[in-house]
Amino acid sequence: MTRASGSRRRGLWALALLLVLSWPVWVAAQPVQVDPALPSYRAVQGVSGNLSSVGSDTMVNLVTLWAEGFEKYYPNVNIQVEGKGSSTAPPALAAGTAQFGPMSRLMKSNEQDAFEKKYGFKPARLSVALDGLSVYVNKDNPLQELTLAQVDAIFSKTRKHGYPRAITTWGDLGLRGEWATRRLSLYGRNSASGTYGYFKEGALKEGDYKDEVKEQPGSASVVQGITEDRNGIGYSGIGYRTSDVKALAVAKKEGAKAYLPTFEMVVKGNYPISRYLNIYLVKDPNRELDVLRREFLKFVFSKEGQLVVVKDGYLPVSAKTAAKELKKIGVEGAM
Repeated sequence: MTRASGSRRRGLWALALLLVLSWPVWVAAQPVQVDPALPSYRAVQGVSGNLSSVGSDTMVNLVTLWAEGFEKYYPNVNIQVEGKGSSTAPPALAAGTAQFGPMSRLMKSNEQDAFEKKYGFKPARLSVALDGLSVYVNKDNPLQELTLAQVDAIFSKTRKHGYPRAITTWGDLGLRGEWATRRLSLYGRNSASGTYGYFKEGALKEGDYKDEVKEQPGSASVVQGITEDRNGIGYSGIGYRTSDVKALAVAKKEGAKAYLPTFEMVVKGNYPISRYLNIYLVKDPNRELDVLRREFLKFVFSKEGQLVVVKDGYLPVSAKTAAKELKKIGVEGAM
């Protein structure tokens, strides 16, 4: 039986170019659909045992759904899923207490160094889904869009994008009437979160968060806070969107067109705060991957596995990307 701790409900600048080159022309179709070239998963004999996944809160529901789907093929498999933040993945992998380390950011150099010191080789990284890291406001808020510089001036005290002043009220963003003098109420993630780290890198240019940001233990907590707070604004993965909050369109600079974090806009590179969601694992380059982990990852990159990505509100990878990722661990996939 799959167990998950942490939040259960639902954002590489080089990402855009890679995806544009590898994605087929059907990408603009709505609603979001998986690449029809992805292979269907086929069960094999002799798969049983235990697996543990420790890492990203953003990905905990996604990994749990994958685990539940995989266990339907293999009743003798038990997968434990824990999601307390991306920073918990590297030490769990290094200690051997987890076989998979989901991370919504890249491993830092010191984390990779600790891993390599233990195993003598670097961790394998697989990009398993895409995310548009969204800026949310309450559904009653009339604001529709922001520039990256405004996002920076809202959440950061260093304002590295060069916005001339701190943004503290909704009037600073052009809202009038009853909204003009209301102060923004800021919601974000804690420092253990990959979402915290990626937003700091991708939206704040590694600037410092304002002290008044209310740090939440999970992505769903950010959305819940904004749901209950009409003055709330925060950031979280697109998979955590509900009908009680509104994702804002974001422009790369003043005067540029603002884009929503939709499938098409993320893939085309128009939405400026996009990222891969990753799974790290221990893979000795001189040895074949064991059958249990191999089959789980084949399921993740199958048609059925990427349908789970869509179900959880994230964005699927193409068949070409799936095959490329599987090849990293010595598994042949459809191109």
